[in-house]
Amino acid sequence: MAEAENQQASSTASSSDSTPSATTTDVPAFGWSAYAERINGRFAMLGFLAVLLIEAVSQRSFLQWAGLS
Repeated sequence: MAEAENQQASSTASSSDSTPSATTTDVPAFGWSAYAERINGRFAMLGFLAVLLIEAVSQRSFLQWAGLS
């Protein structure tokens, strides 16, 4: 019984090693890869949302809030 569980656990571990991500089959890589572009786009969307939230909460533009205008 324990032997079967160990085999199942080792096969699960090896299959999870071959899966690069939970959301995509792209392999993480440096440079201009589809994976890097997808991650960069997601962080850009979060940054844009943060700017919109700052403007909505403070009732001032982002540039005024940051002291740039």
